[in-house]
Amino acid sequence: MNIVVCIKQVPDSAQIRVHPVTNTIMRQGVPTIINPYDLFALEEALRLRDEYGGQVTVLSMGPPMAEDALRRALGLGADKAVLITDRRFAGSDTLATSFALTAALTTLAEERPIDIVFTGKQTIDGDTAQVGPGIARRMGLNQLTYVSAIDSLDLAAQGIVVRRRSEGGVQVLRSKLPCLITMLEDTNTIRRGTVQDLLRAARADVTVWSAEQAGVEDPMKCGLRGSPTVVKRVFAPSPRAEKAEMVTVEGKTPAQIGDALIDLLFARDPKLEAVVTAAAR
Repeated sequence: MNIVVCIKQVPDSAQIRVHPVTNTIMRQGVPTIINPYDLFALEEALRLRDEYGGQVTVLSMGPPMAEDALRRALGLGADKAVLITDRRFAGSDTLATSFALTAALTTLAEERPIDIVFTGKQTIDGDTAQVGPGIARRMGLNQLTYVSAIDSLDLAAQGIVVRRRSEGGVQVLRSKLPCLITMLEDTNTIRRGTVQDLLRAARADVTVWSAEQAGVEDPMKCGLRGSPTVVKRVFAPSPRAEKAEMVTVEGKTPAQIGDALIDLLFARDPKLEAVVTAAAR
């Protein structure tokens, strides 16, 4: 199998800063991590490789410092790492990002056909969940989003069965390969890198491509110029003036605590009691 996992180096969510003029995320001087959702995608890819054989490549678009995230992924067991980095990628929205990553994936597929592309369900800095589906649409792949488990994989028949979490429950989906899968959080247990993998990651050569080397035919479709999405304003929500009402639970039984909460709800909304009573009948 040939599996590619798209990962992103993101700022530590507790220390994100936003540029006051461009409204883009400022990454200088902010500690970075691998997007947590991408780690679950990487682990699932490694599990499939361990069971069925093949190769796992990690691919990232970002500044040169994103090489650190790729080395961390190599330390967890990935076989190969590719970074596409170019000043013209700066400020890319989800449309421009999916365009550049698709070009790189297409270039990788020329060396060896790709069976599965993995991504996390979303990133913690953008929270859009659009890049994975965008790649699938551009590459013409079946997209299996919000996947919670892979039930079976049949390489001979080029088929895969997954479980997808939805608002109404769990869907079981069957798809042909190649496909793109976005993994949910807490779907597996992320492994610890072995000493051999960590040493290999420290010495490994990370492939670094410019826009042209990645196969981007029109750089004008990347970066801010290729991003139709514009952030109009960034602001912190105003704190609520109303304070939470505390319920004393000391010395009370669970039933008494429940009665106290119900009394508070009815006192806050007098019509609620009538509605509940009518429904109980």
